[in-house]
Order: sequence, then C-alpha cells, then structure tokens
Amino acid sequence: MAGPSNEVEARSGVASEGEAAIPALPEGATPEEKDAHWLRYVYQGDKMPQLTVRAVLVGGVLGMLMAASNLYTTLAIGWSFGVAITACVMSFVIWNAVRALSAGRVSQMSILENACMASTASAAGYSTGSTIATMFGALVLLQVIPEGKTAKDITTLGISPWWVVGVFTLLTGLMGVFLAIPTKRQMINQEQLPFPTGTAGAETLRSLYSKSVEAIHKAYVLIAGLAAGLLLGFLRAPDDVVQKVPFLKRLFDVVPRIPSEIEIHLVSRAYTKGYAPTGFAFEPSALLIAAGMIVGMRISATLVVSSLFLYFGIGPWLQGMDLQNAGVEGYVASFRYSPANDAGVILFNPVRWALWAGTTVMVFASLTSVALQWKTIVRAFVGAKSGQTSAEQLESIEVPGKWMVIGMVPITIAMVWLQVQAFQVAWWAGIIAVAMSFVLSMVASRATGETDTTPIGAMGKVMQLLFAVIAPGNVTANLASAGIGANSASSSADLLQDLKTGYLLGANPRKQFLAQFFGVFFGTVAIVPIWYLMVPNREKLETFALPATRAWEAVARLLTEGVKNLPETAIWGIFIGAAVGVILPLVERLLPPKARNVWPSASAVGLAWVMPFQNCLSFFVGAVIITVWNGVSRKSADKFNVPLASGLIAGESLMLAGLAITATIVGIMSAGGATP
Repeated sequence: MAGPSNEVEARSGVASEGEAAIPALPEGATPEEKDAHWLRYVYQGDKMPQLTVRAVLVGGVLGMLMAASNLYTTLAIGWSFGVAITACVMSFVIWNAVRALSAGRVSQMSILENACMASTASAAGYSTGSTIATMFGALVLLQVIPEGKTAKDITTLGISPWWVVGVFTLLTGLMGVFLAIPTKRQMINQEQLPFPTGTAGAETLRSLYSKSVEAIHKAYVLIAGLAAGLLLGFLRAPDDVVQKVPFLKRLFDVVPRIPSEIEIHLVSRAYTKGYAPTGFAFEPSALLIAAGMIVGMRISATLVVSSLFLYFGIGPWLQGMDLQNAGVEGYVASFRYSPANDAGVILFNPVRWALWAGTTVMVFASLTSVALQWKTIVRAFVGAKSGQTSAEQLESIEVPGKWMVIGMVPITIAMVWLQVQAFQVAWWAGIIAVAMSFVLSMVASRATGETDTTPIGAMGKVMQLLFAVIAPGNVTANLASAGIGANSASSSADLLQDLKTGYLLGANPRKQFLAQFFGVFFGTVAIVPIWYLMVPNREKLETFALPATRAWEAVARLLTEGVKNLPETAIWGIFIGAAVGVILPLVERLLPPKARNVWPSASAVGLAWVMPFQNCLSFFVGAVIITVWNGVSRKSADKFNVPLASGLIAGESLMLAGLAITATIVGIMSAGGATP
C-alpha cells in the first residue's frame, strides 16, 4: 500500500467539524517543530471522550472474534491481518444500531472513542493467535508418534497445557504493548513513517464521522464484504469438517461446494515424466484475493514472479539432481516425496527446500533496513530533547519511558520463570530472549511502518538462530525463544499502526496505550479455548497448509539436529538468500521514489519461497482486480477497496474458524455419547 500524502498527514483529526486544512510542515522541520505543530493543530485528546468503559468492552468483544479469524489465517496461509479498520467500521455500525434501538437515549461514540475501541480490538485480535499457530503448532508437529498410535492421538492439550499457552500468550502480548513505548515517538512523531494501515484507519474514521453519504456507503460495503466472506467461507467448508457434521454432509449432497483448489497442470511439463510439484494451482479463496487487494501490485507481483521462478526454474533443476543422485545423502533430503496420486504421478514439495533461502532473504532484508536507519535505534533511547516547550507539553500525554521499565520488570521475571518451568530454558538464556525481543520489535516496527508488512517469521528465525548457539539441542527452548521474539515484535508493530491512527486524529497516546493493555487480556481469554477447539490434535493441524508453522518446525529441526542434515543445495540457497536480502533494500534506498514502486520487495521475494504458488497466485489475482478497478474508477477504488477487502478477510476466516470449532465440538459430543 502506498504511504499517505503530505496533505493527508496535515489534515485535522475530526473532519466532521469542518475544520480547514492546517498548514503543512516545512520541509526539514526539526523534531521540536513537528511536536509543536501537532499539539497546536491536531491534538484533540482532551476535548472529547476517548478511553471509556463502553469503548474497551466493544473493542474487547470484537477483538475476541478477530483473534479466531487471525488464528485461522495464520494456520491456512501463514499470514495474520490487522483488525483495526474492520473493528472501526463494525463498531460504528453496531453502535448506531444500538442507538436506534434505544431511541437515541444512548449517545454516539466520539471519533476518539472509536479509535480507542479499535486499539483494544487490535491488541485482542492480533497479538494472540499468531504465536499459538506457529510456535505451539510447531511443537505439535515435532512430536514423535509412538508405535501403534496415529496423528489423531497426539493432542494439542497433551503437548501444551492450557496454563502454559495462556500465560505465554498473555506475557508476549503485554511485552508488545510495553516495547512499543520507546519506538512510538521516534517512528510516528518524528520520522512520521507511513504505517499504511494506521493511516487508512484514520481516514476511515474521518469518513464515518463526516456524516456523509460516502461514510454510510463505506460501512455498507464492509458489512456486505463481511456477509460475502461468510457465505464464500461456508461454501468452501473443508472435507474433514463436512464429514464430521451430519447437517453439512446432507446439505452439501445437494448444494455444490467451491473447490478448495483448481489444479494447473502446465508446470508438470517442466519436470521429469511421472513427477509434479504440489501447490501449483489456483485457490479460489476470498481471503487470499482480498489480501492481494490490500497489499497491492508491487508485493503481489513480486510474490507470483518469485514463486514462478521457484516452480519453473529452481524446482526442475533440483528435482533432476535429486534423481541423478538418488541415495546420496544431502540430495534425497531436499524434497519430501508423497505417494503417487490417482494418476500415478509422484508429488513433491519444492517449498520444503526453498524455505531456507526464503527465510534468509526475509531475515537479512529486515536487518539491512534497520542498518540503513541506524539513527532510529539511537533516537529511540535518547528521545526528545528536554527544555523545549513542546516536549514539556507532550510529557503529560505521551507514555513516559518509566512505564516501560515498570511494566517490563515483572513481565521479564514471569517470562523467565515460565521458560524455566515449561521449556527447560536456563534463566540467563531466558533473560537474553526478553532482551533480544526489544531489538526485534524495532526491526518489525520499521518494516511495518514502511511496507505495511510485519516479518513475523523472520523475527522468529533470528531468535532460533541465536538459541541454536546458546541452547544447542534444546528444541523446546529454540521454539519458545522464537515465540517470545516473534509475538512481542509483531504485537508491538501492529499496535504502532493504531498509535499512527491516533496520532493523525489527535488522540491522547496514554489512553490508547491503556486500551491496548486491556485488549491483550480479552484476546488471551478467547484464543486459548479457541485453539484447543479449532485444533484438537495433530491430525486436524495437518489439514491446514501451515506455511509459517512448517517453517518454524523445519528451522527448529535443523538448528537442533545440525546443519549436516541440510542439503548442500539448501546451504547455497541460504548464502544466496542472504545476499539478496542485503542487495534489494540497498538498491531500493538508492532509487528515486517512482522507481521504488516497481522495485521488487525483498520481504515478498522471501515470502514467495515459503508458501505454495497457489497462495501467491490468489494474491496476484487480488492485485489485478484492484489495478483494474483503479483504472476504471480510481475514486471508488480508493474509497471502497479497504472496506470491501477487510470484510471479505474477516468473513471467510471467521466462518472457516467457526466450522472447524463446530466439527471439534460435534466430535467431542459424539465420542461422549458413544462412551458407555
């Protein structure tokens, strides 16, 4: 997504009040001038309600629903999506309905109440599910199935007790909230990074509160997208769910379902006869296509081109080497072959090899981006200069640095204790994991602020590499450290999106911080039981695509068992991936602004090699749709793209998550009824 224009940045926080556009900041404005400008022209935090009980409660409930949605998307495609925009619009519509039912006795939420509600919803919905899906999912996959048992006998509750999952999720989510404190003022107030989703959230709220026809239309479009996503998700009900729920089985005997994927056989011509890669298909998923509509053509085109290069270039070459060197250690391991399908074709997954190079690209691209902005780290610790009038005024509304210290001390103690008790991590290694999370949160926050994409997987891999050195052979410690770093970093980065929304609207940062703090508790309460119901055992877990979870599992195996088990070609892929991850951001930095819009995204290059082609293709289809839409009517595309896509993503993921939970409950009831 493109960053905001200066005009958008300069506008007042409450468009409905008809305030004129405020003066733009002069080029090269100092940090003090930026603070004074914001305080004088934008700040609205003390002029209307913001942190209220109703805002926190509505945001908490919506966030609990979105937590289930993001858990599903992480399992299915390895991505999780911010929920703030969806929560803003849904809250606005729901609260207007409540007002109508009360005959106007209930007052309207102010624009800053709605922003605060979105902060609560975002903390509840985003900073909880992704860690459970990746880290705890990988722990399930790493379990050895005992002789005479099946994957169905490996239960998620048996591997990770509920209190471990709950405490871990709560602590890492809270870490994200507190770690956002030192980076907020630098990245949002001073550097004014785009944070595209946060900017879009501010624009959405301005539009909704302008009392215009456009605002009503946006709300209706999001609700329509939500309804369409629910319907499409229902029609894409997975086979295992349909077989377990009698009502669905009877219904789909009559009503046709949307296929889970449509195979594309063209790629088979590039491989040895009798062999074909998995994942080369089109997945008619509203969720994936809508995601492509949001991230746009640059990211989506990079994804599909990089994936085509893997499937048509690298894949056939490696497969040929694999056959020529059959039985030679190092090559056979490069692919995991599956039994021949009905047509007698032997299937393999090239992504299992490529995830090493892809992960390396993402890690080094993130680290290079931070290196290019080294001053950020210094300024994050130094903060604003004292003695300035604007700085003194900000002290009363910005979150003070001491809050981070006050919060992180007990969180660190509890997190180290949990690592020692549940994951056999030495206490000093646990402290290192928490300390590294602070650095990774700055890396993730910058990537999110500039590209709207949070490299969650890359953050986890950095921690896994570190713990392979300080805790060799301890697979649970390896995954626990990755979970701490990835979840706290992604939570911190996402919450900065909400703070960007508040900054543009003139919200009180302290009140937004408290809303996010409360939201983590709502999300934790919801996501723990949802996890066990959605994924009761390993058999159910393996029905998902699991691109992110498989990557965590593979890295944990490699780093605890040794590089000797990695194919030689994959080692070369790691070195090449590191070079690509450094070169692409460096060249992008040197290009003029217009050229950067068509330069390949380093993060997308890496991501394309850790997810199947069918996901990349669906993203590209979404990008094509929004590109065509922009060509036909840029005005309507700018207005309705984000609401429509957000609704589709929320609708389909919520429906598919609900169906999975329903199948689990039906299975439990059936088993209970069959027990004498």
